[in-house]
Amino acid sequence: MSHNSHWTLRANTSIVTLVQRLLDPTLAILLLVVLAHFYAIAFTTSLQLFALTAFLLILPVFKSTGMYRPYRSLAARLLAIRLVLGWSIVMGLMLFIGFATKTSMIFSRALILTWSCSVPVVLLVVHFLVWAMLRQLRMSGRNSKSAVIAGVNQVSLDLAEQIRECKDLGIRLSGFFDDQPPAELPDVPVVGKLSEVPDYVRRHHIDVVYLACAADDEPRFAELIEALQDTTACVYFVPSLLMYSLMHGRSYEINGVPLISIWEIPFSDLQYVFKRAIDVVLSGLALVVLSPVMTVIALAVKLSSPGPILFKQRRYGLNGQEIIVYKFRSMTVMEDGGAVVQATRGDRRITPVGGFLRKTSLDELPQFLNVWQGRMSLVGPRPHAVAHNEMYRKLISGYMLRHKVKPGITGWAQVNGCRGETETLDKMKRRIDYDLEYLKNWSLSLDIQILLKTAFVFLRDQNAY
Repeated sequence: MSHNSHWTLRANTSIVTLVQRLLDPTLAILLLVVLAHFYAIAFTTSLQLFALTAFLLILPVFKSTGMYRPYRSLAARLLAIRLVLGWSIVMGLMLFIGFATKTSMIFSRALILTWSCSVPVVLLVVHFLVWAMLRQLRMSGRNSKSAVIAGVNQVSLDLAEQIRECKDLGIRLSGFFDDQPPAELPDVPVVGKLSEVPDYVRRHHIDVVYLACAADDEPRFAELIEALQDTTACVYFVPSLLMYSLMHGRSYEINGVPLISIWEIPFSDLQYVFKRAIDVVLSGLALVVLSPVMTVIALAVKLSSPGPILFKQRRYGLNGQEIIVYKFRSMTVMEDGGAVVQATRGDRRITPVGGFLRKTSLDELPQFLNVWQGRMSLVGPRPHAVAHNEMYRKLISGYMLRHKVKPGITGWAQVNGCRGETETLDKMKRRIDYDLEYLKNWSLSLDIQILLKTAFVFLRDQNAY
């Protein structure tokens, strides 16, 4: 299976699970409507408010009980426990609200009792169907992740055994890495030494790295953790590894073997859907509303200097994959090779029209098309030219971690003054620090905050030239 098709299958399966999650509150309310009709009870305004309250409570409560964690390592029994716990909390909150507002007596007790008992049954059936479908996909070799284990000891051997025996986990284990492996090992081979892990992960597009070590092994694993920051793999460790600079310390388990994430995608599948929906809607609106402005700019660029209207440059996108980013051409050169010289104040390569476009950030408008295509997001770390990535990844620790999300038109670094030329390493380090801070603290509200700040910052910023 090709790398691209592997990602496509995972994306398609994620869509199935996301739709199922969004159905939880919808199914609960539809069931209330059906039962009200069965009991010949009018769906009054009061009952509508009751339904709306339940709808708004279900998703956050279910999320807090762990219902929306990945199904990959979730046992059916645990799934049922979490759902029943979540629903019990929802009903407890509903009863409290009814008592506090003195409205509980206006509803039919038969209706509410039947509804409260039937909803968890219906939702359990739906969740089990999706759980079984995804399990079957993984057992057939699809919706799988490639993985390696760094460190050979009893803990890592137990982990490998669980991965091999449980085909429904959908994890393809490529092998172990260790400097001094034991003479006899199970079917999984020793691929190389610890120092070879990062290069192997990059060359073979490994999705997951499991780190397993004893307390006396931690010093040599510290260098490996540092080196793995130059990859886009999700990294987990089996305690007792010291946690260095955790981005998201979420805990998981594979059939009783505990795991804690060191680096992974900062948002859940459901949050990604909301973020992508915002990107599609706003970028589509921007392309429509700004089309007259973009047409005028295109004519000005074409008539003012020889060369194409759009400047296309290779940059790194999600998971370090190359993407083509669009900008209105603002310079007389089209640099996209091994050496890209950043624009400086008074740069003679900048055209007169280009100077105005760069100063007002109007040259970035074509990137709304990148967002609409799915290559970029409205908010995220700004993409850098490939040549700059290859240079700075060797100089700045954690530089490649910024590629765990899609690059953005604007970002946390830009609204905090890190915009324009980065002529010194310290300036680039400061920008990367903001990018990593964004990943650690990501939320939809933070994205909205950045979007609102962007217009004000760009209007008064003096660093763009």
